[in-house]
Amino acid sequence: MTRYVGAISGTSVDGLDLALVQVTGDSITIPAGTVKAFPEALAGDLRALAAPGPNEVFRVGVADASLGEFVGQAVLAFLAELDIAPEAVRAIGSHGQTIRHHPEAEPPFTVQIGDASRIAEITGIDTVADFRRRDMAAGGEGAPLTPLFHGTLFRHEERDRVALNLGGIANVTVLPAASEDILGFDTGPANALMDTWVQHAFREPFDQGGARAASGACIPALLEALLADPYLHREPPKSTGKENYNLAYVERMCRTAGVEADCATVDVLTTLAEFTAASIARALGNWGPASGDLITSGGGRLNHHLMSRIAHHAETFHVTKSDDHGIHGDHLEAAAFAWLAHRTLAGLPGNAPEVTGASAPRVLGAIHPGNG
Repeated sequence: MTRYVGAISGTSVDGLDLALVQVTGDSITIPAGTVKAFPEALAGDLRALAAPGPNEVFRVGVADASLGEFVGQAVLAFLAELDIAPEAVRAIGSHGQTIRHHPEAEPPFTVQIGDASRIAEITGIDTVADFRRRDMAAGGEGAPLTPLFHGTLFRHEERDRVALNLGGIANVTVLPAASEDILGFDTGPANALMDTWVQHAFREPFDQGGARAASGACIPALLEALLADPYLHREPPKSTGKENYNLAYVERMCRTAGVEADCATVDVLTTLAEFTAASIARALGNWGPASGDLITSGGGRLNHHLMSRIAHHAETFHVTKSDDHGIHGDHLEAAAFAWLAHRTLAGLPGNAPEVTGASAPRVLGAIHPGNG
C-alpha cells in the first residue's frame, strides 16, 4: 500500500481541498480528507487574479509563492491530524490554482500557480504539479483530467453512469455500461455565476443551501439569453473557466435580456441556478446516455435548490451524491490529483485523448523532489 496526498484549490477559491489516497495494486481508497480555509488576504489575491489587472506579473509571483507555502504547511497539518509521518507519503499531487485557462488562444495556454518547489521544500515530500500543460502541448484542452479517475471509481457493468462535478465549473464524465469508452467535458458554469452574483449583490460568499435562489422567480428573458451561449452548443472536447463565466458575463446577459439587475436581485440568482441546471441537462441530452445514474460531487451538491432543479431537468437520471457511494464529495477532486501523481511516478498517462482532444496519451506533470 502506497500513500499519496492530493491538493487542489478550485475555481470557487473557497479553500484548499486535501485528500489522502491509498493505492494497492489496482485498488484505490480515500480514507481521509479535509478543507483548509485560505487566509482572507490570500483568498482575495487569488480571486483578483481571475481577471486582468495592474502589476499583474508581480502579483502572480507573490501569490504563487504564498500559495505554495500555504499548501506545504496545510499538508503537514493534515498529516499530523492523521498521525502520519511525511516520510510515509510517496508524493503530493498538487493541482494549484488556475488563474488563466485559454484553450482557444493561439497558441493555447493554461496557468496554474502554487509553487511546487516550496511545497516539496516545506514537506520534504516529492511533489508532482503542473498537470495540464503537457496535455495542452499535445493538442488537448488541458481539461478535464478527472475522467480516468472517475472511471476507476464509478464504472458499472450494467448501468450507464455520469459523474458530475459541481465546482465553480461543471464537468461530466460519461461512463457507458460494460464498456471502456469514456467521454468528459465542461458543461459550463456550476457555482461560478451563482457565487459571483451572491458576493456582488448580497456581500456573502455563497448561497447557503440554495435558500436565496429558492425564494426567487426565474426571469424567462434572461434564461433565454443565457441558454443561447455559444459554448453550450460546441461539440466536445471542450473546457472553460471563470475567464468566461464571471460577474461581467452576468451583467452583460442582463443587459441583453433587458433586465434591470438591481431591481431583480434575487430573481437573477434564481435564473442563474436554473441556467446551471438546464445547461447540465442539455449537455447530457446532447452527449450523454438517455438515462442512468448521475453521481454528483463538489460543493454544488450541497445546494439543495440546484440539486432539485438538476433532478427536474435530468428527469430520466437517478441523481445521487458520491457520498452515497462511499466517497466524500468534497474530497473527490483532490483525490484525483493524488492518483494522477501516482500515475506520473509510475510512468503512466494521466489524460484521456478522447476527453481532452490530445493527440495521444501523455504522462502528465512535473516532479519536484523532496528532501530525500
